[in-house]
Amino acid sequence: MRIGPYQLPNNVICAPMAGVTDVAFRQLCRRFGAGLAVSEMLSSNPLVWQSEKSQKRMTHQTESGIRSVQIAGADPAQMAEAAQYNVELGADIIDINMGCPAKKVNKKLAGSALLQFPQLVEQIIQAVVQAVSVPVTLKIRTGWHPDHKNGVEIARIAEANGIQALAVHGRTRACMYKGNAEYDTIRAIKQAVTLPVIANGDVTSPQKAKMVLDYTGADAIMIGRAAQGRPWIFREVVHFLATGQELAPPELSEVESILQEHVQGLHQLYGQHLGPRIARKHVGWYLAEHDAAGAFRREFNAIELPEQQLEALTMYFHQLAAT
Repeated sequence: MRIGPYQLPNNVICAPMAGVTDVAFRQLCRRFGAGLAVSEMLSSNPLVWQSEKSQKRMTHQTESGIRSVQIAGADPAQMAEAAQYNVELGADIIDINMGCPAKKVNKKLAGSALLQFPQLVEQIIQAVVQAVSVPVTLKIRTGWHPDHKNGVEIARIAEANGIQALAVHGRTRACMYKGNAEYDTIRAIKQAVTLPVIANGDVTSPQKAKMVLDYTGADAIMIGRAAQGRPWIFREVVHFLATGQELAPPELSEVESILQEHVQGLHQLYGQHLGPRIARKHVGWYLAEHDAAGAFRREFNAIELPEQQLEALTMYFHQLAAT
């Protein structure tokens, strides 16, 4: 798959997820086969750019691979400025967020709330595309309500105004993450436009990825929540799409190595105080299958020091291997 001048190594993409797809997570996903890993959304409000949280999210130059940076907001001029700012900081692709259903985002008329206002959608796209020389992509939902699915209309606006690839989550804003994603609208969007379409929503296995690609005719697949605590899903999906064969799940020793690397990366990225706190949710995802009762997670969540977290993980996997 191609986005502007960039040829992706494959058509399996890591979705942007707020509070999840930081640089530590993106690097892991790319190493395990993701053809592209999109950053968590960055606010277009310049008043927050200098905060420590934003500064950690906006360091793009040192990251390997194609750097796709997602921005969110509702003001065309601010969105254009945010796009320029992130390109100056090393973004190779700017992705516009019109898919987030979170209330705190939508109450500012950003994210998927924008789908109610096609004219404003067009103004934002035009402003961002004209502001930067890098490719601009867009992520949307199928509409803002099951009775108001205007994904095809938005896709046509996107194509007419220079968007280079379109990711579509198979739910409306009102659906949040409830129920099942539907792919009929994504299929209709793919048939309505010629730009690359990326199908997203409930892609939890290699078999599901192939089914969604075949059904929708989409150019690529985007995986979000299924990669939490399972970055090797990209390796599994890429292999299955290429060969039709399933890869064996990773050995316990590999899971330990990946998790230790991820937790160390979070400690380095966020520091001695915040790093261990952020690591807790990731450890919970990785160990959901092994620690079903949550006994270890409760113990782990009480640990404040980075070194003690790593030691606890080593001991846990040692005990797990022994049983």
